[in-house]
Amino acid sequence: MSAADATQRARRAKSARRRAREYALQGLYQWLVAGGEPRAIAEQLAADEGFAKADAAFFRRLLEGAAAAAPELEAALAPSLDRKPAALSPVEHAVLLIGAYELMHLPEVPYRVAINEAVELAKDYGGTEGHKYVNGVLDKVAARLRPDEARRG
Repeated sequence: MSAADATQRARRAKSARRRAREYALQGLYQWLVAGGEPRAIAEQLAADEGFAKADAAFFRRLLEGAAAAAPELEAALAPSLDRKPAALSPVEHAVLLIGAYELMHLPEVPYRVAINEAVELAKDYGGTEGHKYVNGVLDKVAARLRPDEARRG
């Protein structure tokens, strides 16, 4: 294997946190579309064959935390949205909840990481231009929630 091939493979390899975010996205999508208890959804997703590669604690924190804080998160997102959260696609809605949750409740996650991870989720699972929308919304939210960090860039 060449060095270029190894670099490409490393880029494609997903971190345990990325996988946790993907599972949290699945869980929030299910919660938004079909309802249910986030803990029950978490248990169902944790039984998935690939779940062992995810950061289980981070997954639960994102899924259960974002679901519990959804009204607060949607209020923080509202000034940056061009429509009501219920009018968003469920994927973009869930991605924005994850991004806003990380910005608001996980100060140990750098704001750029929170935004970039949300954009990557939107690219992988959302609509064609959804990642641009997610990026624009979360940039504005980060400027309000973490002004000092965002100013430093």
